[in-house]
Amino acid sequence: MLPAVVMLSGCGLDISSDEDTATQSSVTAEPTVQIAGAAVKGVIQQGLVVANRLIADKDGYYAPQRQAAKPVLTADDGSYEWQLRGKAEGWALVELTADGGTRMICDVVPQCDQADGAPVSFGQTMPLDSSFSLRGAGDLRMETVNLTPLTHLAVTLAERSGDGLSPVAISSAYTTVENWFGLPAGALRLTPPDLTNLDEMTGVTADAIQVAIANAAFLALVNDNAQWDSISDVLADVTLQVSATGQISVMGDGTNVALADLVSAAALQSSELQNAVDSSVISQRLAVVEHRNVQRFKTIADVNEESDTDVADSGDTNDTSTDTSTDTSTDTSTDTSTGSTDEQVAGTTEPDTSGDSTSGGDTTTDTTTDETVADTGTDTDTSEPVTETTPEETAPANTALLSWTAPLTRENGESLAMGEIAGFEVVYGTSAENLDQSLAIGDASVDELMVDELAEGTWYFAIRTLDTDGNRSRLSDVVYKQI
Repeated sequence: MLPAVVMLSGCGLDISSDEDTATQSSVTAEPTVQIAGAAVKGVIQQGLVVANRLIADKDGYYAPQRQAAKPVLTADDGSYEWQLRGKAEGWALVELTADGGTRMICDVVPQCDQADGAPVSFGQTMPLDSSFSLRGAGDLRMETVNLTPLTHLAVTLAERSGDGLSPVAISSAYTTVENWFGLPAGALRLTPPDLTNLDEMTGVTADAIQVAIANAAFLALVNDNAQWDSISDVLADVTLQVSATGQISVMGDGTNVALADLVSAAALQSSELQNAVDSSVISQRLAVVEHRNVQRFKTIADVNEESDTDVADSGDTNDTSTDTSTDTSTDTSTDTSTGSTDEQVAGTTEPDTSGDSTSGGDTTTDTTTDETVADTGTDTDTSEPVTETTPEETAPANTALLSWTAPLTRENGESLAMGEIAGFEVVYGTSAENLDQSLAIGDASVDELMVDELAEGTWYFAIRTLDTDGNRSRLSDVVYKQI
């Protein structure tokens, strides 16, 4: 029971102990949780940020619980902090708007064009119009919510859910947008680095750089394009597409922004940035990002050629491959419909340690990409030829290029359509018996993956296939590369 503070008034008597007053104060104090993050498209300074909890109504529909509160301003590095009343539980929506004092650093090489003003040089600040806004959402237990064009699209996509901005809808939308742009899983939770200051960030990963460049692509489309006067125009067009259809036009119709436009612009910016940085480490990572975007563009073009459709809610591919591989890169071509990965690694031989653990239903996909073996039944060994890398493909020495062929049958002999394959999972590590790292690929059409930033030593790789029913194949044979 809580002690009560008894107030006796009358006859000039007012009794209240100091101890009771302190207790009352502690009982009424409301807990708070801090949300922090950064607003980057480039870096946005003096942007107005407000955060609100996402609360479900009696029907289970999630919407922001808006409260009257003064916005906080982003700092010179784009960061913000917001104190939200209540416990560190549930999810929150964070929104940024611009006013006359808001500025953005131009993160496009060599400059950012403005419809009503002179071009702004790379690394210099430029104003944002009052219609500019960004949104992001996240779990309050994580306490970090970044605000970028990509998170903005994800929130827009999540709003199409029948449950509103529910945790499930937000998580799914974040994954879908990552897949659209060929980003690794969880990339939208990474804080994008300032692309104008990469030489000072030798520890930044290729994944984080890729996210930053994908966001920069929205502004890059304004350059030399009379159709788009500002970043707000580009973002509004894509947001409207996602809101209306849950998709982005793949190749465009001459009117709307296309996914291919954005990925192509990202590839070009990756190339331009290599000439703008002095650090060889950063230059190598930019080369990796450039190739990822080139490969993503090729995939988009292939998909469009095969079926003239848009990128749907389920996403397209999560292609983090790079073709910048050297003669010593692992080329693990998977053999169709068996679990073996036939790989050639600079004259070395591969250990024959195929995995046999499986999960899923009785009909796990034999979606064996030359690496995945389903756990059901017999496996038919119809190996595809090993894919060789060409001498022109030069990659950083600390990378491994993996390739495979998607399976045509399950291990039990049943046929397997591409539409039944949800994607692949590459697992790797410094021991063939302990493949403790993994990368997810959310598209059956992807057949290459560049694994970068590998430390010196021998690295071992295997792959499994995932089907649309949630079944997983056994791991393929293990292949390796010496870094």
